[in-house]
Amino acid sequence: MKKLKIGIIGCGNISSIYMENCQKFPHLKLIACADIDIQRAESQAEKFGIPKACSVQELLSDADIDLVINLTIPKAHASVCIQALEAGKHVYTEKPLAVTREEGRQILETAKKRNLLVGSAPDTFLGAGIQTAIHLIEQDEIGELVGASAFMICPGHEHWHPDPAFYYDIGGGPMFDMGPYYLTALIALLGPIKRISGSTRISYPERTVLSTPKAGTKIQVLTPTHISGVIDFESGAIGNLTTSFDAFGGTSLPSIEIYGSKGTLLVPDPNTFDGPVKIRKRDEKEFKEVPLAYGHAQNSRGLGVADMARAILEGGNYRASGELAYHVLEAMHGFHDSSDSGKHYIMESTCNRPGSVPLELQEK
Repeated sequence: MKKLKIGIIGCGNISSIYMENCQKFPHLKLIACADIDIQRAESQAEKFGIPKACSVQELLSDADIDLVINLTIPKAHASVCIQALEAGKHVYTEKPLAVTREEGRQILETAKKRNLLVGSAPDTFLGAGIQTAIHLIEQDEIGELVGASAFMICPGHEHWHPDPAFYYDIGGGPMFDMGPYYLTALIALLGPIKRISGSTRISYPERTVLSTPKAGTKIQVLTPTHISGVIDFESGAIGNLTTSFDAFGGTSLPSIEIYGSKGTLLVPDPNTFDGPVKIRKRDEKEFKEVPLAYGHAQNSRGLGVADMARAILEGGNYRASGELAYHVLEAMHGFHDSSDSGKHYIMESTCNRPGSVPLELQEK
């Protein structure tokens, strides 16, 4: 089988699951990893049996590498993606695609100019849970789509993350950290977005780190930490989304609900690949759990890379695309812009609703 040779830039917390999963797909070959901290790269290379640990520049200069997975911090996403594209390599980046819309457009324009592909996390919508929900919608189980509600509400990452400061910097906050999961899932379920209205606030201008090793450190909050708004989809459906790092008492709200003329669908946490998926039809008294129809219910980060690599090797479309990621990026800014202006934000971009997972990726 023909293999696509992969290099990973960024060997922090999220890299382990990518390094593990990339080696499970027969058409991917992980051959190098790099980090600004070379010792961190060497440690991950030894742990996961990666042939080469090196500097970022050395990885970008390696002619054997076909595709770069960019796992750097959000502020570095655009510069690393563009460097990789200019080095002649396809790119798949962690979310978000970039911090600004201008950077996002520059990534896509560079890729188009060089005839290369760009993909982006999240790829959780390719997993068993959300794919089962998409299948139920496509089978008209809940009828005409009317609306949706989505909630990502938590106390904030200073409670558990070893180095949480960047979550409260520009490009962070609950919308840019977790919004990609929810917006990507909603677009996969309901299609692209037409306009957004939003309200935002910084509830606590200073946070105190409670996790080790930086417990007691003060963080200045530079981005909104409670964002709520309304989404008008091109299909006519209307949704609402709230993302927050300010709910210290937690929440009892569901992750995502989809409302249709024939019933309501409960969609699982879009930061996971599994279920449960539940449905309640018109005139039924309670929700019933639906068996998952697809595979990849475990943590399958890297599934989007595998789908993109197949498109590179064999042709055809891939689902976690740069166009989808840019549409999500613009929508996230739309919540903030609408709040600042007091007006609806009208989307300039659009995208195709991602197609269903190919049969070979649906196997359990």
